[in-house]
This record gives sequence, structure tokens and C-alpha cells, in this order.
Amino acid sequence: MKPLPAAINPRPASRLAPQPADAHRAALPPRALAALRVLMLALVALSLLAGIAGGLLRAGVTLPVLPDAAWPGRAALSHAALMMGGFLGTVIGIERAVAVKLRAAFAAPVASSLGGLCLLLGHTGPGAWLGVAAAIAFLGVNAVVVRRQRAAHTWLLLAGAGAWLAGNLLFALGLGSAATMPWWFAFLVMTIAAERLEMTRLMRRRPAAQGLLQAVLAALLLGAALSALAPVAGGVLYGAALALLALWLGMFDIARRTVLAHGLSRYMAVCLLGGYAWLAVAGVAWAGTALGWPLRDTALHALGLGFIVSMVMGHAPVILPAIARVKLQFGAFFYVPLVALHASLVLRLGGGAFDVSLRTAGAALNAASLALFAATVLGAAAAWRLRHGAPPLARRKTS
Repeated sequence: MKPLPAAINPRPASRLAPQPADAHRAALPPRALAALRVLMLALVALSLLAGIAGGLLRAGVTLPVLPDAAWPGRAALSHAALMMGGFLGTVIGIERAVAVKLRAAFAAPVASSLGGLCLLLGHTGPGAWLGVAAAIAFLGVNAVVVRRQRAAHTWLLLAGAGAWLAGNLLFALGLGSAATMPWWFAFLVMTIAAERLEMTRLMRRRPAAQGLLQAVLAALLLGAALSALAPVAGGVLYGAALALLALWLGMFDIARRTVLAHGLSRYMAVCLLGGYAWLAVAGVAWAGTALGWPLRDTALHALGLGFIVSMVMGHAPVILPAIARVKLQFGAFFYVPLVALHASLVLRLGGGAFDVSLRTAGAALNAASLALFAATVLGAAAAWRLRHGAPPLARRKTS
């Protein structure tokens, strides 16, 4: 894979590299780090698969499971927690821990992955409080990031970690989805916004652009806080902030320029711009849901699948090599699961608004597009090894 241009490199070495004096003692031993990665990635995969299964059950899809199996019901009840904490929270925690190179930083993804396992096993209380522990540790990691580099994007990362802690605390205290979901989504949305702000930090923008972004994200947090106390006002404000954030990203993100490029840069831009369109849809639907319109499925999945999963698809070719030591051979085949995801969302959220069977079919195709993306990543990893792998044994003997 060719080196990425500086404008889209997600991990500048200057930001998160540890100080030279503590670089040696901060790193985990290679074998221990490898074992920890394998364990956490296995738990991440478990949370993802269980979360998808739970989402399918909630959408009315029949799964081939044993009649007396208890885990499908638990997966359905904990669908959001598994996807946003056990899966995405752990992945983001691993990525941040690898970046800061501190042993203690792995406490966050370890706790969140174990929390997802507890939820799946039916231990809701311990699982929820492990999520709180994970968020506290993650908040500390992001405080380290801010200490190393005080910049707008690092402060946003810290604020996003605080939103995750707020959501996990409300979940552990037994409050419903109306209180927890806005905070969980705020964590993911602010993390993405911070990453995009960092990646485009060299772009020339209007002087008021950064202040406008901060105002929009402050409105998002206020909307999340109000959602439990004044659901209508909080929901409308939250939805408006999402829609305004989509507008800001569409206007000021570098994706509107790199979509004219080639290769990986264009693919990432297509993922981002498509995600921003779904973010705008989610904002309108979120506000509409608060006003009593039947748009809850649109609000949640335009945001969770249309926006967030599009961001995951776009950044996977550059993030996976960093957190899993897996290199990918990029090719046009990466567009196939992306197109499948957006088409399935149109079916689910468009046709599904008028026909329940279309909603169910769209949900099944949502899952199929995620499976197709996983297969694409595995194929890209195999293709890279075939193209850049170790030389044949005979050649090594004669060298």
C-alpha cells in the first residue's frame, strides 16, 4: 500500500508519540501485547456478531438458533450497548492505546470488551459497570493526549470520552435508551468530528469555521443532557445539531476535494460524503422523532449505519494496519460493500417506512453488507500477503 498523503494521514507521529524518556518502559512486551490484541479482537468480534444478531431479531428477522438458547434475547436487549460499547468503544480504545503507547491505556478496551461479554452472558449489572470503568480509563487516556498536544481536535476527543462516560453511567444506573443513546452517539460523533478536524488541520478555512463547529458540538451535548429531562426540546436540539454538523463537514472537510482524486483517497472521500448525507437525514429524523413522527428507526440507523459505519469503512484501510498489524491491498472491490450498505439503508429506511417486510429485508441486507465488508477486508489482507509476502523458501536458502 502506498504511503498516504499528509492531508489524510490519521496518525501524525508528533501528536501521540510518547516522550523519548519513557518510550521504552511505556510499551508492552511484544508477546504480551500480541496476546492482548488477540483476546480483545476476539471479544470485539463477539460483540459485533452478537450485536448484529440482536439487531436482526429486533427488526423481525428469524435466525437459525436453538429454541432454548438464551443469548439471542440478551443480544436483542443489549443491541445498542454491544455495538457502541463492546464493539466500537473497544475498537476506538485499542486504537487510542496503540497510539499513546502506555500500558495503562489498554485498561479501557479490556474493560469495555469484558463488559460486552458480561452483557451477552446475562450479567447486565457487572457489564454496565465495566463500561463505566472503561469510560473512566478512556477519559484518562484522552487527558494524556491533551497534555501532549493542546489542540482543538484533542480537546474534542476528550469531550467525546466524557460523553461516553455520561452515557455509560446512565446505563449502569438503569435509565432508558432516551437518556443513554444521545450520549453514546455523541461520543462516536464527536470522536469522528475530532478525527476529521485533525486530518484537515492544514486546510485554509474561514476564521469562524472552527468556532462554528464548537458551537454545533456544544449544542449536541446540551441536547443530549436535555433529552432525559425535556425529551421534545432535547431531541429537537440534538437533531438540529446533527444536521448542522453534516452541513459543516460537507462544507469544510477535505473530502469534497479528495473525491476528485484516485485510489484510496477517492474511496475514503466517497465514504465520508455518503456518511455526511446520512448524518443530515439522521438529524432531521431525530428531531422529527422528538416531535412524535414515526422516524425512530430512521434516526438511529441513518446515524449508526449510514454515518458511523460509513466512517468505519472509509478509515479501515488505514486504521487496521495500526491497531491489528494487518496490511490491506486496496482495490476497487472495496466499493462493493459500501454500495450494498447504502442500498440496503434506502430499502430499510425508505421502503420500510411504508412496508414492514421491506424494513425487515433491509435490515437483513444491512447485516449482509457488513459481512461482505468483513470478507472484503480479509480478502484485501490475503491479497497484500500474496503480493508483498515473504519470498519463497527456495529463494531464502540461496540468498
